[in-house]
Amino acid sequence: MGLISDNDERAYLEEVKHLENWCQENHLLLNVSKTKELIVDCSKKQEWHYQTVRISGTTVETVDSFRYLGDHISQDLSWSRHTNSLAKKARQRLYHLRRLRDFRLLSKVLWNFYTCTIESILTGNITVWFGNCTKQDRQGLHSVVRSIEHITHTELPDLQTIYYKRCQTKPRTTVKDPTHLNNRLFSLLSHFHMDKMSDMARLSEETDEDFFVLSEGYCRPMKNREREKARETDSP
Repeated sequence: MGLISDNDERAYLEEVKHLENWCQENHLLLNVSKTKELIVDCSKKQEWHYQTVRISGTTVETVDSFRYLGDHISQDLSWSRHTNSLAKKARQRLYHLRRLRDFRLLSKVLWNFYTCTIESILTGNITVWFGNCTKQDRQGLHSVVRSIEHITHTELPDLQTIYYKRCQTKPRTTVKDPTHLNNRLFSLLSHFHMDKMSDMARLSEETDEDFFVLSEGYCRPMKNREREKARETDSP
């Protein structure tokens, strides 16, 4: 990963060259055919033509999307390609779920099959991408969950709820692990500061975006419906 500032690519290209030299010195061989370059250009005009990266005399292919650790990262930093891939992969497993239903297995067995083979696909790395998905992307994923509810005749937790729970779990586990790289990013606050943060969250009602407050000393997202519930509780 490299940062290009003021259209100056020299530092970036030098780092690529250093990587190539380091691999040669340590008797390692880069697979250039599997090496891809993804350029994220946030400028409005996007008129700059970037230099071609070459490793061992071979040109590195520039792509508009790249799969990294199971997530599809697009050039425009959108998650439509990723969510479409998840929905397609999850729907491919609905056939097996229908077959289990036709065998008249218990609902608990169907639910276990869903959580192990389908939900694990839909919620993989959900804390990374779900919060930045568009409404259309989320609807595509929710439609898969609704189809499964129709097949199993059971109510399943929606992805929004799973996303909230994962967001609550992440900082808790990070704070408890002093060896975690992001441990220093979190700090426990007193009850006074927690109350102040809750008041700030109640004032922000224009949008339904995530607002982080502290619960039991840890970060968790608060949505508008939670703010309304909190206001109703505080009212006489």
